[in-house]
Order: sequence, then C-alpha cells, then structure tokens
Amino acid sequence: MHDKISTVAVVKCGSYDYNMVKNSVARGIELAVGIDNLIIKGQKVLLKPNLLVGDPPEKCVNTHPSVFRAAAEILISAGAVLSYGDSPAVGGTESASRKAGLFQAVQDLKIAEADFKTPVEVYFEKGVQNKKFTIAKGVLDTDIIISLPKLKTHAFEKFTGCVKNQFGCVPGVRKGEYHIKLPDAEDFARMLVDLNLLVNPALYIMDGIWAMEGNGPRGGIPRKMNVILVSRDPIALDATVCRMIGLDPGLVPTIRYGSEAGMGTFLEEEIKLAGDKIEDFICPEFDIDRSPLKPFRKSGFINFARNRLVPRPSIIEKKCVSCGLCISICPTAPKSVNWRGKENENPPVHDYKKCIRCYCCQEICPEGAIELKKPLIRKILSISKGLRMV
Repeated sequence: MHDKISTVAVVKCGSYDYNMVKNSVARGIELAVGIDNLIIKGQKVLLKPNLLVGDPPEKCVNTHPSVFRAAAEILISAGAVLSYGDSPAVGGTESASRKAGLFQAVQDLKIAEADFKTPVEVYFEKGVQNKKFTIAKGVLDTDIIISLPKLKTHAFEKFTGCVKNQFGCVPGVRKGEYHIKLPDAEDFARMLVDLNLLVNPALYIMDGIWAMEGNGPRGGIPRKMNVILVSRDPIALDATVCRMIGLDPGLVPTIRYGSEAGMGTFLEEEIKLAGDKIEDFICPEFDIDRSPLKPFRKSGFINFARNRLVPRPSIIEKKCVSCGLCISICPTAPKSVNWRGKENENPPVHDYKKCIRCYCCQEICPEGAIELKKPLIRKILSISKGLRMV
C-alpha cells in the first residue's frame, strides 16, 4: 500500500536547445531526488529511452536526442557506468537510434549498447497478471534503470507515459505474444504493471517539450507542451501529465492498477509538485480520447455485444503506401490484416473477425494511415447519453 507523499518535478523547457534541456533535466533530477541520492559511483546504469521506431526527432515519436544526451551526461558525471537500449517495433537498437538521432550521443559519450536481443525467462512470484516474463538480457545485466518516456497518446492504453515505456524491455517479436495472450486493455495494463514492478526503474525523466496528440504513438500530431517531468513514482508522474491534458487518471488502466499494486499514487493530495507551476502547462484542448475504455473479449454473447462498442483499426486508403508493415507487425495467426490482391499493389484490409484490437498495426504505420473508428452503435449511444445529460 502506498502511504507516502510522492514528488514530481515539473520543469519548464521551451525548446530542444541542448544547454536549456540539460539545465532543465538537471534541475528536475535535483528537485525529484538529488543526483547524489540516485547514483553510486561505478554503478551500472541502463538508460531506457522510448525508441518505438527509427523516425526523425521532429516527428515526436521517440525520446528526443537532446533529452537523451542530457540525461546521459549528467549520469556519467555522477559516476555511472552507462549503457542504453530498447526493443523497437522495427529493426534493432542501433539502427533505430541512428535514424532517431540518438546515436551521435552514444558515440560521443562512448555509451555501451545493452543486449536487447537475447531473451531471458524470469519468474516473478509477486506478479498478479504475469508471474513469468521474457526479458532482454541487457535489462538484467544492470544495477538500475533510468527510464526516458515520451509524452504521447496511445490507442490501446490511452496514454503511453512512464509505465508503458518498460514494454520495450521485452525483446523483439515476443511483445506480440503478450498482445495475443492479453487482448483486453485492462489485462494488458496489469501485465505492464507486473513488468514495471519486476524491472523497477529508479527514476523517470519524461520528454514533454514536444508531445504527440491524436493518432499516437506514431501517427499523431506534434503538440508543444514545454515541459520536462521527473519523478521516482511513475504513477504520480503519469497522473500529473493526465491532469495537464484534461484526462481523468482513473481512466488510464496502467495508472489505476499501478496504484493498486503499490507502485505509486495518483491522488492529488499525495503528490507534491516541485519546480514550476502546473497551471502553466494545462492544455485542455490536447487531442486524446477521454472516454472510458471498452472491454474486448473473443467469445460469449455479452462479449459479442461489447465488441460492437470497441473501436477498430481502419485503413485510410488515400494515405496508405502499401508498405506492408501493418501486416508484418500483426500478431495473430492467421493475420487479421492482409493484402487485398497482389502484394504491395493495393492497401491491405482487416478481417475484424480475427482482429484482437491490439492496435499494433495502427501503432506502427509510418504514414498515420490507420485510425481508430468508433462503431456506429457506440456513436449513437454516446449521442444519446449526451442528450440525457442536457
């Protein structure tokens, strides 16, 4: 049970100018924990950015290179023996890092690449949803983890944030296996909470200078938020961001279950905000789905009816370039999305009878050509509810 006050540092940072970013990150660390309370000289520290895919920084898909470099320099100066790594949806750590702009800092600072290719099975008795995980070896070869999440929307869990960032500790295609086993967002969130409790990052530094709204976590629109947030409590940090963007933290399953599991708190009275005023970062017009999640199940009459309320991925044909990434990332067998006719000639199509609503296809689409559509019955029910409230 979480029974103490959690500190979240909220620090204004108006651009990715490196000196400005480094000063802001250093200030955030000192406000949240103090570098001397975080790092022991000679300690092996894994820096875990959000590295979804090798997109350039201006797309706001990944942790920005300036934030990555700033955190790395501060940790190295404190005596950390640094490595870095993530398991991108496409390609490996180095290739994605080069395209995302992080690799220059890796070379300049001589940061070792952690092994995110070798899978290791780990048993976790405290797990609620999952008691066994397949984890990248590099995660287990370190003393502590520093997580660098990106402020983004996420179709499956609403908000990517601190807790979701650790899913990259699962290597390669094995991430798809979790989507197959856990097609419901609530169950998937419980797994993410168990995973976070297992790997247990020591600090979270969120890049919110430019965020992503709308069709995230890859196909959305950049939104300037001018903020870096730092905390040891991922639940408090994610909840603070939710309040900035007008989203009820209780509607985000990773926040709700993380709080229940003792990872942290999302109650305002148990969160101490340090640094700049949160009012300076409030953005009620931030484009994010604020409605409650609808459960997804594969069988049963009631679940059949519920599935008619669950948004489904839909390909926008005029945007689609027929690259086939949505097909390759789809975790179901047989595929829930596949070619219509000859390969690479026409946009793929979904078979919704097979689709488990994991939204991996929407997450990976490089053109933002897959959006989530609410079924007609859900739209009607939403309108009806709105009329009753008038």
